[in-house]
Amino acid sequence: MITAATFRLDQRLALVTGSSSGIGLALARGLGQAGASLVLNGRESAKLEATAAVLRAEGLTVFCRAFDVTDAAASEAAVAGIEADIGAIDILVNNAGLQRRGAFHEFAPGDWADIMRTNVDSMFYVGQAVAKRMVPRGQGRIINICSVQSELGRPGIAPYAASKGAVKMLTKGMAIDLGPFGITVNGIGPGYFKTELTQKLVDDPTFSAWLINRTPSRRWGDVEDLAPAAVFLASDAGRFVNGHILYVDGGVTATL
Repeated sequence: MITAATFRLDQRLALVTGSSSGIGLALARGLGQAGASLVLNGRESAKLEATAAVLRAEGLTVFCRAFDVTDAAASEAAVAGIEADIGAIDILVNNAGLQRRGAFHEFAPGDWADIMRTNVDSMFYVGQAVAKRMVPRGQGRIINICSVQSELGRPGIAPYAASKGAVKMLTKGMAIDLGPFGITVNGIGPGYFKTELTQKLVDDPTFSAWLINRTPSRRWGDVEDLAPAAVFLASDAGRFVNGHILYVDGGVTATL
């Protein structure tokens, strides 16, 4: 029987990387509103604590762990510390990401390396550290944040699209290997959302008009639109959804 409890996350602990602002914060807030206790992650402790204070004022249970998700050793140590000090991680949302724009033939090798390290390596490092602990428990939910650029290209973002395509396939591979242990691994592919990182595009009337006309729902996404997808995939409602990428994009990937 489906009840409200089917979508609840009470008594579960969720680690959300890159969650001091933007999409990561919206996802963390949504999981918390569904009952999960939260571990926020970012590189800046002060920013994390400020975000945590806001969420705690909303009645959510929040912890903070500042660590560099692009560092394998730091990620392993941080996950071990969370499990020892706070509790077993039931839900991991691999959200930390980076975007840099530039024509392919002019793109700096260092920028390519930064994008791959942040968007792909981090998901492997944190995902592996968490999965190693989920496997003996025989349960867990991992959600990797992909993008519509996991499927679609745009001028000036070839490295970003390559990284998000890699995340899509990493998600499927993780699902195959971890599924037998009771762990589901899925992705969420956001479309174009209003965040501080996209504000210049939002404020560009030419781009904004193009995007709205290109999107069947005829608007930019609000970050609050993403949280229900994460709650679904993390809850018992999504227990048999595995290796799937859920695009939350207003229909952008459905149309030419």
